[in-house]
Amino acid sequence: MSYTHISLDERQKLDAWKEAGLTQGEMARRLGRSVSTVGREFARNGEPRSNWYNARKADRLRHDRRRDANRVAHAKLIAGSPLATYVEKKIRSHWSPEQITGRLKRERKETKNKHLETVSHERIYVWIYRERKDLIPFLRHSKKRRYRRRNGTKQREIRREEAKKHRIDTRPKEIETRKTLGHWEGDTIVGKEKTQRILTHVERKSRFTCADKIERATAETVHLASVKCLMRFPKQKRRTSTYDNGVEFSEHKKTEREAQIEIYFAYPYHSWERGTNENTNGLLREFFPKGSPFKDVTQRDLDRAVKFLNTRPRKCLEYLTPNEVFYERGCSLN
Repeated sequence: MSYTHISLDERQKLDAWKEAGLTQGEMARRLGRSVSTVGREFARNGEPRSNWYNARKADRLRHDRRRDANRVAHAKLIAGSPLATYVEKKIRSHWSPEQITGRLKRERKETKNKHLETVSHERIYVWIYRERKDLIPFLRHSKKRRYRRRNGTKQREIRREEAKKHRIDTRPKEIETRKTLGHWEGDTIVGKEKTQRILTHVERKSRFTCADKIERATAETVHLASVKCLMRFPKQKRRTSTYDNGVEFSEHKKTEREAQIEIYFAYPYHSWERGTNENTNGLLREFFPKGSPFKDVTQRDLDRAVKFLNTRPRKCLEYLTPNEVFYERGCSLN
């Protein structure tokens, strides 16, 4: 039987039982654990001298001890180790941390020695500023300032990416009129597993819908699925697409190039700016209810649900079907 660590819930029970005066044997019986486990918990995370125990403080002590242990276990640059000695020697020879990392990787590749340790240049900087401040003067920028990422802070990266997006208010005004085909809205529907999703594209004029199963909603998989979906249609029926701000659409520039389409983004938390898509996702929820798992949903299931949506008449289309409007069959809309 595998061992599991004592949880906060169990610690709170121990706290209450100790206050009530229960013996360690009785506590162990109620928890379904050994007496030695309970005794070890009090010894490690309590106050043996005062016979005092607090559940939240005990949990915090356990967390701090685990963090420190992991820090040591994952610290490659340990004082006196061959790797730390090598790094120190090269820093004193005015090598940059990036040059040291690159050289180590090259030597590992050339010697084909998988046991040759390497370390990232970020870790070297952290090690110097935290533990070996005596090596700071050997750095190219030796002033007392922290190492900064080459491209600035994460916040700056986010701002740069946001600046690349075309916002919905820069979209051609004709899109609002729904007079021409080829203007789409896209989003993903989240399953119970969070990772598995349904990628939807809805054409604004016809309400014609496409849906694709996404096993993992990464930017790359969503990009590939979007291109595959949109490239099924001629250029005059894939003019623009408007997306949500999810990170899964961060490869939008690649999608624009490969699908030859202009992409716009709604403003954050403005779901009504993609009302057609939001409404369609709600219609799909009839077949795939909110909170249901998507792991057993197949592309065939999606195609069947989409066929229902695309072949039933809509009041907003004067009781034509999305298929009839999109493929321009039958009567045209007024």
